[in-house]
Amino acid sequence: MKRVLMLLVVISATLLSQLQYPKTTKSDHSDTYFGIEIADPYRWMEQDTAVAVKEWVGEQNKVTFGYLDQIPFREKVKDRLTKLMNYPKYGAPFRAGKNWYFYKNDGLQNQSVLYIQHGSLEAKPEVFLDPNKLSTDGTTSLSGTAFDKGGKYFAYSISKAGSDWREIYVMDVKSKKLMSDKIEWAKFTGITWYGNGFYYSRYPTPVDTGSKLSTSNAYHKVYYHVLGTHQSKDALIYEDKEHPQRLFGIGVTEDARFLSLYVSQRGSNGNALYYRDRKKKMEFFPITTSFDDDISIIDNIGDKLLLTTNRNAPNKKIVLCDPTRPEETNWKIILPEKPEPLTSVTIVGNKIFAVYMKDVSHRVYVYDLNGKFENEISLETLGNVSGFGGERKDQFTFYTLTSFTYPATIYKYDLKSKTSSLFRKTEVDFDPNDYETKQVFYPSKDGTKIPIFIIHKKGIPLNGNNPALLYGYGGFNVSINPSFSPSRLLWLEQGGVYAVANIRGGSEYGEKWHEAGMRLNKQNVFDDFIAAAEYLISAKYTNASKLAIQGGSNGGLLVGAVTNQRPDLFKVALPAVGVMDMLRFHKFTIGWAWVNDYGSSDDSVQFNYLKKYSPIHNIREGVNYPATLVTTADHDDRVVPAHSFKYISTLQEKYKGPNPVMIRIETSAGHGAGKPTAKIIEETSDIYSFTWWNMGITPMYLLKE
Repeated sequence: MKRVLMLLVVISATLLSQLQYPKTTKSDHSDTYFGIEIADPYRWMEQDTAVAVKEWVGEQNKVTFGYLDQIPFREKVKDRLTKLMNYPKYGAPFRAGKNWYFYKNDGLQNQSVLYIQHGSLEAKPEVFLDPNKLSTDGTTSLSGTAFDKGGKYFAYSISKAGSDWREIYVMDVKSKKLMSDKIEWAKFTGITWYGNGFYYSRYPTPVDTGSKLSTSNAYHKVYYHVLGTHQSKDALIYEDKEHPQRLFGIGVTEDARFLSLYVSQRGSNGNALYYRDRKKKMEFFPITTSFDDDISIIDNIGDKLLLTTNRNAPNKKIVLCDPTRPEETNWKIILPEKPEPLTSVTIVGNKIFAVYMKDVSHRVYVYDLNGKFENEISLETLGNVSGFGGERKDQFTFYTLTSFTYPATIYKYDLKSKTSSLFRKTEVDFDPNDYETKQVFYPSKDGTKIPIFIIHKKGIPLNGNNPALLYGYGGFNVSINPSFSPSRLLWLEQGGVYAVANIRGGSEYGEKWHEAGMRLNKQNVFDDFIAAAEYLISAKYTNASKLAIQGGSNGGLLVGAVTNQRPDLFKVALPAVGVMDMLRFHKFTIGWAWVNDYGSSDDSVQFNYLKKYSPIHNIREGVNYPATLVTTADHDDRVVPAHSFKYISTLQEKYKGPNPVMIRIETSAGHGAGKPTAKIIEETSDIYSFTWWNMGITPMYLLKE
């Protein structure tokens, strides 16, 4: 044992002594904001297709993978993670027409496969569409699907290499043959069947297709495509030439009587809503033109519309609206606002299934269409629930339940007996009884109580010396709920502590929780996360030399910001696809849509606030930063990789301490959705290996396998 440890110490010292970052060119570029000059020496990195940027990416990856290659247990970590990931994963069944469908991944398939069961749930499953055959490397994924009303046609959109750009195709269900229809340049879109075709949303074809992954998106439009025709014949349904940064989406009620048009815009927290009644005039009329609140159509009840909204109800309520008299004073409240936020609503078998969130765990209640309570659905464990899809005539529905140590389990709910029965259980090679999950509430800087989930093996010593991984997000009204992850088992089975802090900015406690962490309240988010780290240390779960922090996208911003503010508190920082340049984020792709949460440097007050925490602009010389592994991808057109490029370049320039600060840039991948299993395994293995190595931890049993 001592010889092994001595060898690892020697290897570690050698790695650090040999670590030389690429020389990154600096320019004298600067911008002036309200009389303040801000240097931006790495502006050239925003040209993601430039030869110089591609060469820089290659040099950085050479250093990073050279470092990772020398970690002696890296391959063993990958082998173990591959074994943990290799089990069948199922999605809940759903019906279209007379047939049933479900998704399944055999274990290590890059993309889940869509299966069909003809006529009944007892029929033998057949492969309906295998996305793994859409590309040789598994980087093309399904991003959206929709069957027409009768289940005769199947439309699906694909994403290539993780991009937000979509192509839409149509299959004939009976023959499984691809039809001639093809839609290009769709983005931020659903597929809404109506009549002999479907609605979709798209942007104009980019003038320079070479910059399609970074150019700001403008002039979203809604089109209608008639089946069997060329896209050039599609009818333009809606556009707004005066507001280029608005987004549009189309919905339809189950009986296809009502169409809905949703409109959102930069700087607003809600949406406008319009409707069209095909029994009357074929044009859209407003239900609300305000962008102050969230409002959406659940379905229609005859000539009335059942809506969910947070207007004068931060936790949301359900109301019945006569669309010909849409004023709020005419609404009938069906389900009033509760102390807990309403997270989802569906109608199946003429019953309302309402999912509420209490202390970040779901509760499910069933009501009749008038809002009369019928029963609560008893759940096997506190956790995250999804599903409850179906139609008004159905007598049963499916839902999936999962938690941190409870793999996704599918249940069938019978509406007549009001009971749930196990439909399909996930078989994973681990014993959940070996682990425990705690939820505690710790005080943030201003005294606000913040919930945190803490998961670990039973019986670990609370001696302050356990490796801990703290995860957070804190933004965009997104709640981080309990969920099962096979890759997380790798961390837990090594005696690691995994913690999720449900910090402000999310939806854990409704719109008020969201607003408490947005715009000029954003520092609350960072304070909450810092306080979570301090709690884990004070409660003797870990110490600063064994604590890693992780977050992606807005969570990457979180990691970057708190690393600057409290570098002494963490040993390892893992920011993924982060928003790191808070002065320019709104200049790229869909970044302008985030102004509602962040504010904008175009406003003087907001500029001064953003400047104080923007990760790129607050890296200081002479500070001992944690070991940092930035992860991003070359096809990320949600948070363009220039954020991460500029961040790591600034960190490598200013930090002269002993910890490695590097970037891992995935190729043929995007923001995360649809990432192939093989790439997930490789990236996660590298993250864990980097983290353990820099904590001085050797997963010894992995070396012995």
